[in-house]
Amino acid sequence: MSAKTGLGVDHVLPSVIEKVPPPDGSIDRPFKALLFDTWYDKYVGVISLMAIKDGSIKKGDRIVSMHSNTKYEVAEVGIMHPEPVATTSLQVGQVGYITCNMRSVSEAHVGDTFYKEKEPVEALPGFVPAKSMVFSGVFPIDADEFDRLDESIQKLTLNDSSVSVHKETSAALGQGWRLGFLGTLHMDVFRQRLEEEYNANVLITAPTVPYQIKYRDGTTTFIRTPADFPGAGTMQDFVECTMEPYVLATLIFPERYLGPMLDLCTTHRGEIQNHTFIDESRVMVKCRLPMADIVTDFFDKLKSRSQGFGSFDYEEAGYDTSDLVKMEVLLNGEPVDALAAVMHRSNVVNTGREMARRLKDVIRRQLFDINIQTAANGKVVARETVKQLRKNVTARCYGGDVTRKMKLLNKQKEGKKRMKKFGKVELPQEAFLTVMAKGGE
Repeated sequence: MSAKTGLGVDHVLPSVIEKVPPPDGSIDRPFKALLFDTWYDKYVGVISLMAIKDGSIKKGDRIVSMHSNTKYEVAEVGIMHPEPVATTSLQVGQVGYITCNMRSVSEAHVGDTFYKEKEPVEALPGFVPAKSMVFSGVFPIDADEFDRLDESIQKLTLNDSSVSVHKETSAALGQGWRLGFLGTLHMDVFRQRLEEEYNANVLITAPTVPYQIKYRDGTTTFIRTPADFPGAGTMQDFVECTMEPYVLATLIFPERYLGPMLDLCTTHRGEIQNHTFIDESRVMVKCRLPMADIVTDFFDKLKSRSQGFGSFDYEEAGYDTSDLVKMEVLLNGEPVDALAAVMHRSNVVNTGREMARRLKDVIRRQLFDINIQTAANGKVVARETVKQLRKNVTARCYGGDVTRKMKLLNKQKEGKKRMKKFGKVELPQEAFLTVMAKGGE
């Protein structure tokens, strides 16, 4: 068919009637409906779009969410025609909207089953609640914009209930939020919408994944931020093992890139499951990878090494034991919580040296030396020093006894010692932006 010329348009609806099977439900069975879309209206709250699988529903009925077990009273039912048009009821086989005084989109879970109160039914198959797999901190560039950014995030999450939102406070970046996303693409789209639709200037920290800590008493906890990771003493005395999420990745690319692709997987701690030839020129590789290694620059490297011809897809593959440590960044002995990260022990040295080198380039010089250290498990793995600015205090001493110059230099030396003891190093926002941007390349 062609919508432009009208060719075949008159055959569409007859073909739908002939080829699409009718609903297999019954109006005599108890009411059962599938929630598959929602949106927010400032006057009536959440509007739920449902497919009626069995029975019927009308205004005044009380319905129950199978996922949350929350009860609602139906305020209005109708169909999209294409704008909402109220009807007296919705029956089996119909698709329509329902308003039921639901105040937050977070209460509506796509794929949930609804039924009438006191008439329980079996849940429709396939519903899995959205689970955040990538977490990132979001902070306003200007602290005065906190309230406006808070309102912007609330408006965005009304239409995207899969984003989890928790407020957090950073000693370096101030008040912000810890947001959970389904993946890195989801995170990038959310950030772009914040910037383009709401003119928000935000700083997003490096993405992290949820880790598991298994203690010797049998309990297991999830770690979503580096600040929650146990210290070296706790790790040694109470922790049995640490676990990180893995994914089963599928890579498809031309045969000539097989070597670089296998090298890419192995350098990211990947375990090659198998590789098969799809046809004469393309190869498909299945590889088990730690999720932490693919949320940063894995996709960019894949496109670079395959000259844009490679494709990448993955699915969750559970948790597995891993040797994890927390890497901290210290400025003159003071930890910077916003730059801390949890990673595999094998990556600590290279990542620590790179982070220290980058910070040395972006931190402005002070009147005292700034020692930059990266440490893991209480041991320093890399160090850089930002040299002090020094005033020439002997510039006015033309000749004379050398003790005059030594007196001035010693006075300056004592002042710098005192300044280093009491002075605080403040990282500018530009430093965080530069470090985070380079970390994603």
